[in-house]
Amino acid sequence: MASFQHLTVAPLSGAVGAEISGVDVSGSLAPEVVAEIRQALLDHGVIFLRDQVLDPDQHKAFGRNFGTLNIDKFVEGPPGHPEIMPVIKEAHDTGNFAGMWHSDVTFLAEPAMGSILYARDVPDVGGDTMFSSMSRAYETLSPGMKTLLEGLRAVHCADVTYDRERMDEANLTGGAMGYTDHNPSQEVSVHPVVRTHPETGRKGLYVNCAFTRAFEGMTVDESKPLLGFLYGHLSRIEFTCRFRWRKGSIAFWDNRAVQHLPINDYSGQRREMHRVTVAGDKPF
Repeated sequence: MASFQHLTVAPLSGAVGAEISGVDVSGSLAPEVVAEIRQALLDHGVIFLRDQVLDPDQHKAFGRNFGTLNIDKFVEGPPGHPEIMPVIKEAHDTGNFAGMWHSDVTFLAEPAMGSILYARDVPDVGGDTMFSSMSRAYETLSPGMKTLLEGLRAVHCADVTYDRERMDEANLTGGAMGYTDHNPSQEVSVHPVVRTHPETGRKGLYVNCAFTRAFEGMTVDESKPLLGFLYGHLSRIEFTCRFRWRKGSIAFWDNRAVQHLPINDYSGQRREMHRVTVAGDKPF
């Protein structure tokens, strides 16, 4: 792990995640501070900051320190801020947006590098998010399984309607979220099942139960047994950390290295988050 001069890094678990302190990200950041934040992200997969006060412009400016921001094709941003995705659950809503283990927008040809989620309104208790290390998940597979997966590619699709159970679990429609009329069936990409991280060189699993449809050249039914094993394996508790939100908290995760799961355990309470997504590159 790297040493840090401009911020404090405290690991959250033995596998993934760290809380960083000593930095206010609402203003202009010196290049050396940005470099240390990025290094902490590479070291830990997801980093957390507390007690930050950001308006939408400040949120976007912080994200742009790490790359170009994506504009989501499916969820409408606040007026004047298309780069921001509001993730909202009202007190009367029952579903939880994308409430399953996943990495963001893997259906894109160049999926997101990072996602930066900012807590604007949180429940008194509940609504935590879990994160899991995909490099740990890969490294703990048997040599035979690694050999089997190494040459496989998988189809990722934004349209989950081919699988009713998965669509209901994902809760990608309805509730307080404002959706566009973009056709999700147009968003399909093929990626390696084992991805090499372009900055760290570590290998990690790159399939997720939100968007991975099947292995390339196989049917959905043929793919389910092996995909089901991988989904269970990658969510093993020893690969994870759990983050409890407070208003003003930030989670910044590397979509190339981790998956996340928002927990739907706050019935009758409101939760509002804003997310900016940093553009990535083609997996290899």
